[in-house]
Amino acid sequence: MSASAVHHHRSTTKQSHKSFKSRHSTKSSLKTKSKGKVDDLDTFTRKSPHQQMMSKMDRRNKNRQIAQNKHKDFIRETKIFDGRKGAPRIVAVVPLCEDGDAQAAIGQLKEVEGDIPEVGAITTSIERFKQKIQWIVVKRDLFSVLDACKVADFVVLLLSAKQEVDEHGELFLRGIEAQGISNTIPVAQYLETIEPAKRRPDVKKSLLSYISHFFPTLNKIYALESEQESSNIIRTLCTSTPKGIHWRDARSYLLADDVRWSEEEGLVIGGVVRGKGLKADRLVHIPGYGDFQIEKICEHPDSPKCADAMAIDTETSGPKVLDAPTASQDDLADLAPEEAHMSDIDIPDTISEAPTSMTTTSRKGVLLDDHHYFDDEVDEPVTTAPSRPRKLPKGTSSYQAAWILDDDIDSEDSGVEDNDEDMNMTFDYPPIRPEDGEEGFAPPAMTEIGTEFGDDAKSEMFLDPAPEQELQQIAEFRKSRATELAEDREFPDEIELHPNVLARERLSRYRGLKSLRTSPWEAEEDRPFQPADWDRLAKITDYKSAKNKLTREALVGGVPAGTKVQIYIRNGPAELANSSSTPSGKPLTIFSLLRHEHKQAVVNLSITPSSTLTTPIKSKDQLLIQVGPRRLLASPLYSQSNAAGKNNVTKFERFLIPGRTSIATFVGPLLWGGAPATYFQCPTESSPSSSSVWSMVGTGSFLSADQSRIIAKRIVLTGHPYKIHKKLVTVRYMFFNAEDVAWFKALPLFTKRGRSGFIKESLGTHGYFKATFDGRINPQDAVAISLYKRVFPRGSVEFRG
Repeated sequence: MSASAVHHHRSTTKQSHKSFKSRHSTKSSLKTKSKGKVDDLDTFTRKSPHQQMMSKMDRRNKNRQIAQNKHKDFIRETKIFDGRKGAPRIVAVVPLCEDGDAQAAIGQLKEVEGDIPEVGAITTSIERFKQKIQWIVVKRDLFSVLDACKVADFVVLLLSAKQEVDEHGELFLRGIEAQGISNTIPVAQYLETIEPAKRRPDVKKSLLSYISHFFPTLNKIYALESEQESSNIIRTLCTSTPKGIHWRDARSYLLADDVRWSEEEGLVIGGVVRGKGLKADRLVHIPGYGDFQIEKICEHPDSPKCADAMAIDTETSGPKVLDAPTASQDDLADLAPEEAHMSDIDIPDTISEAPTSMTTTSRKGVLLDDHHYFDDEVDEPVTTAPSRPRKLPKGTSSYQAAWILDDDIDSEDSGVEDNDEDMNMTFDYPPIRPEDGEEGFAPPAMTEIGTEFGDDAKSEMFLDPAPEQELQQIAEFRKSRATELAEDREFPDEIELHPNVLARERLSRYRGLKSLRTSPWEAEEDRPFQPADWDRLAKITDYKSAKNKLTREALVGGVPAGTKVQIYIRNGPAELANSSSTPSGKPLTIFSLLRHEHKQAVVNLSITPSSTLTTPIKSKDQLLIQVGPRRLLASPLYSQSNAAGKNNVTKFERFLIPGRTSIATFVGPLLWGGAPATYFQCPTESSPSSSSVWSMVGTGSFLSADQSRIIAKRIVLTGHPYKIHKKLVTVRYMFFNAEDVAWFKALPLFTKRGRSGFIKESLGTHGYFKATFDGRINPQDAVAISLYKRVFPRGSVEFRG
């Protein structure tokens, strides 16, 4: 039969029987199904509450409770705005373009009545929704815009259909985005001037595309010339629930409605309490003026009265005191009182005194981790290793013996019989490793004495070069490496010492660390160099626990939000009474501080450089830092943002690195919670003011206050491998005298290509030394040591702009 005549059944005709639906399975089938896995009874139990099997009634009850909780949250958030007697909704109008007119934009809204000021605040009533809106009209000034948006429930962003957003408008957007912003409403102005009319939808689409780059959740832009959209703007402002700003709502704050000052009462500020309850025991911060104590908190004369209040109570009695300070009121002292030092502890008054006593009397070597090196018997630095019995050729002097290796002597003592074998010997080099680079595979280059690895095992007599010749060699060597260092920044912390400078004195504050993350750091060594008020700063052992405790404390008591009050400020400045009439129209705001937030501490903030940053920012450069309700002029230190090791030591950074987050550290007021931080710089003026030209250079947030966090500045001293014999290397140009070699002898050595070693002994008097490494090093490699010293952060001052 031919192959084509063979009949095959289709696979679809194969019948598959239904499996037997038995309630119980056999042991063999269960074993096959489990495939050797052991069943864990705990995996079948539903552990979390939402995984538990619930009845229909329980599920219905759970959904009802969730809905009730959401309704309670909504009532709590909107309670202060309820009815005609409620607090007004604060709306900040920010013109982003040069031709933006906030006054005209508010006037175009159909339900807004009254005269709108050119700058300042005005409250209007919306009868249709039984709501009040407090408009804040600001000029195109950076800090006026930031202060207005900081307390606003809604922010109206004015975009022009005729002009693009300029650099000032973009700075406003980036600033309010970084500090936190509540509900945002984009509005297009001058859209009716676009002709033909069919181009207007494209213009609106283009404006929406631009603004959604900063606020991606926005999906609509309003046009003022349309009555329907104008009405929708008012509806949105009156019916929407402000989402708020987390750091702002964690404390009490107030937008000043009226300010007065008199000799009898002092400074009195009126407004509506918002956020948490306002307490008279806590300090208040007025941006641009500082911290103040509260004399008392009284009911505002214009506050709504209760329906059952008697006429005699409202006519004869004065303002009702809502809260008064107690004996536990916070004081204005930002530093702890000075403590008396023990008389037997001698701490030098100046930095220049400390290194002398520490380096010339007791210690005989650099501090490595927490180990001190002392020598009670010999006053001079020890430049050679402890002597031991050695075999030396006949007639060898003591000076020549210092340059002869033990294994070389053994090879000479093997006798004349080995000379024939030496004729055919090969160099016993260590195996080539990846860190040796391409040069490791090349034949050894010739040097002054044979190859760079040494052409025989014998050491030769070492002669110090003349001083003039050595200076010339140093200059030529450093010149040849200048190009290499510029191209390859392997050692960003490298420094060069002058030959006439003693390294042990120049680097007396530095110490060695075997590991930056695990080596112990002896903090007592830094006491002579710490700032004068360092011990008076606030010390917080557990920042997270203290933050949770004090933020919960702010939830209880105080004058509740929504109450219109008059705050009597103790020793308030008289010029605040005229602040509302300033040309910039900068709003006057008050923020209540949590307990201890006025105290000075070592604060750590994260900082991410802006993508538009062109000039590098160096550590200790002056910046304007806006964090929470404060603006500070500070010169922060930058350090790595990775988590510190068990020794709480982190590496100092000389510059901000674009694209990488760093930690900015300075001495400033304490803050509880992760408030956002914005960094500004004024490159043109040494003493900037609010009218200066500012540029935003970075953003971040408040991290913690930790005085025990050590910022270690690292320097690297490098040397040149002058002669190489197997693992033994003669290094030059790292030090320039034998005493420095002995002082830093305990430090571990490393190379750019990953080798590690140690100093074996000093050679001569010009700083040459022998070092032993864990393998053969490359002739093009550089030998280095790392040294660290603690740097202390600088203080900050309140920005009065």
